[in-house]
Amino acid sequence: MYKVMRSFICGGCTNPVISTGHTSVDIGVSANLEVVDKFCYLGDILSVDGDADAAVEARIRIGWNKFRQLVPLLTNRDISLIRRGRLYSSCVRSSMLHASETWPVRKENELALQQAEMRMDRWMCSVKVKDRVPSKELRERLGNR
Repeated sequence: MYKVMRSFICGGCTNPVISTGHTSVDIGVSANLEVVDKFCYLGDILSVDGDADAAVEARIRIGWNKFRQLVPLLTNRDISLIRRGRLYSSCVRSSMLHASETWPVRKENELALQQAEMRMDRWMCSVKVKDRVPSKELRERLGNR
C-alpha cells in the first residue's frame, strides 16, 4: 500500500536527502519512515548532527539564485548604488538569512555568509578583488546595509 522512498527532494533547494542505510523505522502506525542524515524542510536543511553547515550552504545557494535573477537590476548603472543596495537587502539578503535565527552558527558558517555577500557586493559595484577596495567602502557605497 505504501511506497518506500529512497530520497526526499525539496523543490526549493533540489537537494536529495542522503540515506543512512537504515531501511525504515516503525512509528507504530501503518507506515514506516526511512531514516536519513539530512532532510530539507521548508527550504531549510535539517541534519542529524544538529549543525548548521548544510543549512548555511543551502541558504547561500538560494541567495545566489535570487541574485542571478536580479542581476539586470542589481548591475544596472542607471539605478543608484543606494537603491541597488536596498533591493539587494530586501530580496537577496533576506532570502539568504531566512530562518537563520534557528541555526547554531559557528565562525566558519558566518565567514561563508560574509564571503558570499562580499562577492555579490563587488559584482553590484563593478569592483574586482585586484582593485583592492575595502569591504567597508563597498558597504558605504551601497548604503550601509
